[in-house]
Amino acid sequence: MTEETPGGFDDKDEPADVSDGATPDAAAEAGRPASEEAGGTAPAGDAQQNVALTAQLDQVRTALGERTADLQRLQAEYQNYRRRVERDRVTVKEIAVANLLGELLPVLDDIGRAREHEELTGGFKSVADSLEAIVSKMGLQQFGEEGESFDPTIHEALMHSYAPDVTETTCVAILQPGYRFGERTIRPARVAVAEPQPGAQPAKEAAADEEKSPSADEESGGPDKG
Repeated sequence: MTEETPGGFDDKDEPADVSDGATPDAAAEAGRPASEEAGGTAPAGDAQQNVALTAQLDQVRTALGERTADLQRLQAEYQNYRRRVERDRVTVKEIAVANLLGELLPVLDDIGRAREHEELTGGFKSVADSLEAIVSKMGLQQFGEEGESFDPTIHEALMHSYAPDVTETTCVAILQPGYRFGERTIRPARVAVAEPQPGAQPAKEAAADEEKSPSADEESGGPDKG
């Protein structure tokens, strides 16, 4: 005879233990991964996140473009400022040198008169030569020569006369030489000018007319032979 267990059930026929009274279907549901539970909402969330990141990236790009434009504008303004400062510095230097050279012009005039009268000798000549060399090195240039055409922008006429041998207003004497520094005229050349004689024929044209006109002998057919 077989031995029966209490209650009339065999040990092999006992059902499997289920913890906390959960049913087999509930246990199966609990064992599913979380990704399967949220399977329908995950793609929508990723799309929204991508849209938000794209919007932030556009904002960053816009801000970067604005800052770059500001930087380029500031750099251009700085370059213009540097050029303006350099130009002003050069201008101020030229004005200062021109003013200094202008103060020395009376001394140079005295040296010129002493040279004309052959009084530039000894130590005075050495000092005069040194001074002229220094002002020439600084950029001072002398101008004004006899025979050149009168230019009111660089000449100052102190004396006026008429001459038959000029065809235009001409500087016939340099009373004081002119000086320039670069493109700046420090002092115009003070000159005596001559204009063509009113109604007079210039000497060159008169000489040309004499060469063209036949002599008295040619007009009469030559001298008489008998």
